[in-house]
Amino acid sequence: MHSRLSKHSRVDRAYSLFPSARVSSVALTTPQMATDPRRRNVQSQPPPPPPPPPEDQPDSTTVSLDGSSDTTAQQPNGQKPGEAAQPGGYKLKFCTVCASNNNRSMEAHLRLSTSEAAYPTISFGTGSLVRLPGPSITQPNVYTFNNTSYDSMYNELAEKDARLYRANGILPMLERNRGVKWGPERWQDWRVGVPRIGKRWEGGEAEYNADRGYVGTEAGVVDIVFTCEERCWDAVVDDLLTRGSPLNRPVHVFNVDIKDNHEEALVGGRAILELANELNQAAREEREALGATNGGAAGVNGFDAGMPHARAGFDERVPEILGAWQERWPGLPALWTLAWF
Repeated sequence: MHSRLSKHSRVDRAYSLFPSARVSSVALTTPQMATDPRRRNVQSQPPPPPPPPPEDQPDSTTVSLDGSSDTTAQQPNGQKPGEAAQPGGYKLKFCTVCASNNNRSMEAHLRLSTSEAAYPTISFGTGSLVRLPGPSITQPNVYTFNNTSYDSMYNELAEKDARLYRANGILPMLERNRGVKWGPERWQDWRVGVPRIGKRWEGGEAEYNADRGYVGTEAGVVDIVFTCEERCWDAVVDDLLTRGSPLNRPVHVFNVDIKDNHEEALVGGRAILELANELNQAAREEREALGATNGGAAGVNGFDAGMPHARAGFDERVPEILGAWQERWPGLPALWTLAWF
């Protein structure tokens, strides 16, 4: 199911998050007793001391066996049941993809992970090899995915011809990239659902937690994929179909067509961040609406786990959001489909 989007009208939705509650107070008064005149001359005795208060006992209905609070217990800082303790509230998890995981996908990765929302973000390339411009069109610099660092690329090209590669923007691009993550990764080699924790490979030194946007991606799944070229979008969608949806988890795959140069990558990165903000706002609204229903925590947990029934409301709003975004960015043609991990 994919389509090129046209103009869509917005539908305003209002949700009442919590029903209003009224607390009535009852004033308690103590009746005054008349004094017996026959006891006026009797030495008054002090009342016996009150019994000691009972020791606090844990409430088995709100504390689970491992000591953590049940989802119905009061959450700290007004946190809603099932909501992860993330700065800024709930966040979608994003993935950016281009051909070599160097220019367009890395600019979008940087924008998303360093934005005010600090979105969880990972990035990939779909090519068979990493190809960077060389001294001529027939002499590209070629590297392998997954085991070549941006730092080693930078050092090699700076040694070959620092003037050339600084003038054509390759060295500044690699300088940016090595501040975002260790090296380019290939989409087709990504094992979806395998935790991205610890070292990238056995015996290596590089670790995932040094990447920008790492927090929130530890589980190895994302909610949204942004590709930056139609052939990359085709490669991602075809690969997802080939995998056979083992997790049965929905993922929205967008293509924002960005020309492969440094200037257009900057523009495309801003546009992708704007679309990500609107998608995240809609996801947050739908998630809060689930939390306000009778299902409460179960609905929120289902949304967080990517359950199709829990995310149906968000899925239905995506075409409308993308249509409105496309009107503001007509120079960046978009594609969209709902796929499955």
